[in-house]
Amino acid sequence: MRFMMKFQASIIALAFAAAACGQAGDAAAQNSPTTGKAADAFTIAEVADFTAPWAMTFLPDGRALVTEKAGELVLLSADGKTKTVVATIPGVDAEGQGGLMDVVLHPQFASNGMVYLSYSTAGNGGKGVVLARGKMVDGPAPRLDGLTTIFTAAPFVEGAGHYSGRIAFAPDGHLFFTNGERQKFDPAQDPKATLGKVLRLKDDGTPAGDPGLTAKGFHPAVWSYGHRNLLGIAFDGAGNLWEQEMGPKGGDEVNLVLPGRNYGYPIVSDGDHYDGKDIPDHSTRPEFEKPKVSWNPVISPGGLIVYSGTMFPDYRGDIFIGGLSSQSLVHVKVTGTDAAKADQWDMGARIREVEQGPKGELFVLEDGGRGSQGRLLKLTPKG
Repeated sequence: MRFMMKFQASIIALAFAAAACGQAGDAAAQNSPTTGKAADAFTIAEVADFTAPWAMTFLPDGRALVTEKAGELVLLSADGKTKTVVATIPGVDAEGQGGLMDVVLHPQFASNGMVYLSYSTAGNGGKGVVLARGKMVDGPAPRLDGLTTIFTAAPFVEGAGHYSGRIAFAPDGHLFFTNGERQKFDPAQDPKATLGKVLRLKDDGTPAGDPGLTAKGFHPAVWSYGHRNLLGIAFDGAGNLWEQEMGPKGGDEVNLVLPGRNYGYPIVSDGDHYDGKDIPDHSTRPEFEKPKVSWNPVISPGGLIVYSGTMFPDYRGDIFIGGLSSQSLVHVKVTGTDAAKADQWDMGARIREVEQGPKGELFVLEDGGRGSQGRLLKLTPKG
């Protein structure tokens, strides 16, 4: 009898264990990205070709502005057949990771014509990223007039990496601007530096950071800190600010950016230093804001959008990221203020930028280096 009871108890225990493993497996499957060729998931059409493109944005009439690393701002016709250089930005330092970077329209572009650009430049004893704006003048010979620098990262330092320089307008009209920590580590935690930070500005470049941080002696533009190399930033329909950044050796991140929060770099990271030296994980220091999603091995994230179109209704409200070393288009599922890995499609080339088109298409820019051609590709539903 005792043997039978023990035998039955063992069977029950095994059944519970199997069920638990099954539930864990189901959970793991839900949190694991599906992979495949982009050509199997989308219809892909080549639209145009550029020289080391970095970012793009669409005008209200379907034309697009595209930045090229060396310093040229290019206007692309709506049919993709005509390219016009509307500005060659003076002072661009295109060494290393530097160059002409982001391009974003003012929310009232239709009435004021204002275009915002970021680029790296040399001076002040080193190099740094600046934010500038000018007015788009249309006509037979479209041009960008009155380009003026309205914000400058501080301090300028040696080297040509981790400039970041992404721009996003908030629903309330404030401008958010990312400054990378320039591969110097400590500035991300330095309250006086803008490096390694998400910044909030007025549309004229006036600092308008988190009041709580400003009261503590932070630079008056700082909104959040403890970041590394922030190469994508966008608001969702609910007004939440999402940001992605390159981690060190491992630990690429998607973060929900909240005012006044410290995201921990270089004190914590889900990756390690390139020399193999350990960095404690976020889980060891709960006082730091941890990422919503992280990758190891890395995806090397480029641009980021929150999709709001109707062409891909299942993706509304989700995040799309261009993958550089991973040569991929990455899909992150967003549920409220949580996020999870969803899909990773092989693009066969380094993807620097992803953008939503006027009809809800997905557009991606190849990096133009390390085997990628610099093409602009349009992705639409298969079939």
